[in-house]
Amino acid sequence: MTAAIRAEGLVKNFGRTRALAGADLSAQAGTVLGVLGPNGAGKTTAVRILTTLLLPDGGHAEVGGYDVVTDAHRVRQLIGLTGQYASVDDGLTGTANLIMIGRLLGLSRRAARSRATELLARFDLSEAAARPVKTYSGGMRRRIDLAASLVGYPQVLFLDEPTTGLDPQARSDVWDMIRVLVSDGVTVLLTTQYLDEADQLANDIVVIDQGRVIATGTPDQLKAQVGGQVLEVVPADAERLGDVAVILARWTGADPAAGGRQLSVQVPGAAVLPGIVRQLDESGIELAEFSLRKSSLDEVFLTLTGHRAEEHTGSQSTDLSRVNQTNGDELTDFAAGLTEPERAAR
Repeated sequence: MTAAIRAEGLVKNFGRTRALAGADLSAQAGTVLGVLGPNGAGKTTAVRILTTLLLPDGGHAEVGGYDVVTDAHRVRQLIGLTGQYASVDDGLTGTANLIMIGRLLGLSRRAARSRATELLARFDLSEAAARPVKTYSGGMRRRIDLAASLVGYPQVLFLDEPTTGLDPQARSDVWDMIRVLVSDGVTVLLTTQYLDEADQLANDIVVIDQGRVIATGTPDQLKAQVGGQVLEVVPADAERLGDVAVILARWTGADPAAGGRQLSVQVPGAAVLPGIVRQLDESGIELAEFSLRKSSLDEVFLTLTGHRAEEHTGSQSTDLSRVNQTNGDELTDFAAGLTEPERAAR
């Protein structure tokens, strides 16, 4: 299978802050690559390098077989980008925004209008097409952002935390749209802090922390790395929670995590379950719940990094917060074909 995205040893520094410290990424054509990490981990920096919005300080990257530095113009002809922040003009209508992007991408006026009409229908925005984007709901704004990234018929689509701030229904709608795009042969690189999102969508996952890739694999492969199964126990009497914790620790060799009245602990295998049940019964502890499940990606991330994906990483997150904000002007530059040196010279 052909690699649509390939990056080796990417390095990027912002002053004394190292955003990327030799990151490797690879996405096969027609698949979803999930890039996970907390704020400040380097996810957005990697996306901006791969989409030619930033120059790397070291390493090499290709998209569609073209070098992102020496063949930036060809890369831009192949890709679409939806950033963390709105890439469309609030004061323009949905139709006007898509036509403007189409014209910047070199489409004729007729072709740009036809493509805008097609995409507005595809993303269920036809009835709102004549309204200013500032009147759109959060879910509608993400849909128009996604539509904007598809105006140029991209082969590779970069989605940088596309569902941040959306309600569950709007997130589900975006997930469905991504699945349709992939079924059409589009390659997607998805950065996210939502582990369930990566679990739902990604064929392969790269975990980044402090600018370094610390794990790669399919969702199931990563889950298997941390033991694979989690036992969840809820005693009928909340006052016996401490007694249950002692028993679980004795049989599993791990300290259970408490969440309200529930205790959860990774187990080495199902063979320990009869012994746990027997000792709970002998101790007179009645159970409201006793269940075994696979580890979640959130638990994988916690094991790999020592913190959860949604947590900030201290000073690095603060230092990069301004740098990593992909605003509308920058995405307009992207559509117009301006590289980082060209923008600086304007």
